[in-house]
Amino acid sequence: MKGNSERVKNKNMKNFNGFPLYHTIMKVLLESSYIDKIFINTDSDIIASDVDKNFDRDRVVVIKRPKEIQGDFISMNDIISYDLTQCNGEYFLQTHSTNPLLKTSTIDIAIKKFFDGLDLYDSLFSVTKVQTRFYDKNAKAINHNPNELLRTQDLEPMYEENSNFYIFSKESFSLAGKKRIGLKPQIFPMNKLEAVDIDNPEDFTLAELLYKNRDII
Repeated sequence: MKGNSERVKNKNMKNFNGFPLYHTIMKVLLESSYIDKIFINTDSDIIASDVDKNFDRDRVVVIKRPKEIQGDFISMNDIISYDLTQCNGEYFLQTHSTNPLLKTSTIDIAIKKFFDGLDLYDSLFSVTKVQTRFYDKNAKAINHNPNELLRTQDLEPMYEENSNFYIFSKESFSLAGKKRIGLKPQIFPMNKLEAVDIDNPEDFTLAELLYKNRDII
């Protein structure tokens, strides 16, 4: 979690339903049946101090981000690569504080699916199913024939990487050239509302509204 964010100022510490945004995903992770320890990578002393005040440091560990991997143009895989040198364990789930609608039950189902599929797959990542007509910038149809005009529900589904979570091992990360999506990944489709990701102020407003009404949607 960065201290600064370009599109939503101080996003990770911004008030979300009465608490800093990142508290929401922390509660979700801490309730998981399978997660032993949580590592928070941050360049922010403010975030690190807030973690100390609000979470059990036996289960939650802060990793201070070195200057060489700070900034807006650093790949998340570079950050993960550093984190893996700072912690024990073989299997990891990586997520973001910007996915506040993610449910503990979804995480537990995904983790179980990952381990059940280890004979065939080396990693798993969340996606959102999309069935609509896509065009490129030149108005050329990508996934359909405009002359047939099939119903959208009859189109071959496409799957958008929604960045809610990635599950992998140290070994798969290494073999894939230090990438969280391994050489033999499987996808995990998610509910569109649960997969909302906060990138801009409009997303923040939408996510908070959905969160407050999550029991009825």
